[in-house]
Amino acid sequence: MPRPLEGITVLSLEQFGAGPFGTVHLADLGARIIKIEDPSSGGDVGRYVPPYAHEEDSLFFEAFNRNKESISLDLSTPAGRATFEDLVKQSDAVYSNLRGDVPAKLKITYDDLKHLNPAIVCCSLSGFGMSGPRSKEPGYDYMLQGLAGWMSLTGEPDGPPTKSGLSLVDFSGGFVAALALVSGIHAARRDGIGMDCDVSLYDTALSMTSYIGAWHLSGGHEPIRHSHSAHPSLVPFQVFQTKDYWIVIGCAKEKFYERLCEVIKRPDLATNPDFANFTVRYENRDALVSQLDDIFKTRTTAEWLADLVPAGVPSAPVNTIEQAFKEEHTLAREMIAHSEHEYFGKLRTPASPVNVGPKRQTYQRAPKRGEHTISVLKELLDLTDDQIKALEATGAFGEAK
Repeated sequence: MPRPLEGITVLSLEQFGAGPFGTVHLADLGARIIKIEDPSSGGDVGRYVPPYAHEEDSLFFEAFNRNKESISLDLSTPAGRATFEDLVKQSDAVYSNLRGDVPAKLKITYDDLKHLNPAIVCCSLSGFGMSGPRSKEPGYDYMLQGLAGWMSLTGEPDGPPTKSGLSLVDFSGGFVAALALVSGIHAARRDGIGMDCDVSLYDTALSMTSYIGAWHLSGGHEPIRHSHSAHPSLVPFQVFQTKDYWIVIGCAKEKFYERLCEVIKRPDLATNPDFANFTVRYENRDALVSQLDDIFKTRTTAEWLADLVPAGVPSAPVNTIEQAFKEEHTLAREMIAHSEHEYFGKLRTPASPVNVGPKRQTYQRAPKRGEHTISVLKELLDLTDDQIKALEATGAFGEAK
């Protein structure tokens, strides 16, 4: 069976993390993602990110760019621009993750390209969007976690504001951009008219404040940080230190708390009127958690899990990254993508969680810079070898040799 997105072609002026993260999932689903890399800058900056970097490739780049193609194209040259415009005529979308004001400068918005292809979808993922007072500013994950309030919510109460250990704004923005892109393509195929998709990492980060944002906007709530990564309202829902490490306990329903009290052999904590329901446990958080802290320290994480999991109490170990990828469930869900690389050898990267249609069985390493220039131009534009050589001589693919 064909992959769900086979038949979709995306020209992508993408680089680093957020943009390529969005399209790697589309590529895994069968979309043809053609990276347009600027030869004058060495292409996608992600190629050079340490510590695992070699020449024009890195494990960082591999994580974001499997199953894609790469062409070198200098859009600042007349021949390079003309070649790009010819490719637009044969494509479904133009995707970029440049600063918010750059798509207009590069003339890659819908108004710039609709005369070439009325159904083209132009998706821009930027730090702050294509409008607003910050649209000309660069926006990176760290900055946006601070600006959108995330860091004020993260960390211990007496510690500094803290970012997530992962670039969650970048990754979430990539997913939002992918959703916007396929939505735009669906509408364009239905109506015959394309559009601009203006996706902002800032908007993404604000939207992900979700119920915390709603509590503040509608109820005047002022969030505070709670010790041990505790949930702001559900108690107990946090990490606890055990005899040997840490464990996560999540009592999101009353029945889970009741089961927890049975497992720890403290039925009195379930019947105590100070802890009998969500509301009073929230009001008496410190009194309850201090007792649970002492209880969980009496056994190892594995010993606790051996009783908690069969009892139906939501719980999990706090894994290292190594332990997470060795989890039996990780392997059963086929969450590791395998490919071969001439320098790095057997590549293993996290697979896409987007399971639609048959599971992808084979993965291709990320492309070398410009690896597919000739094959793409021959296949999509039906150019001959002589025509490609003529383009090369003009500097369309970089400095003419």
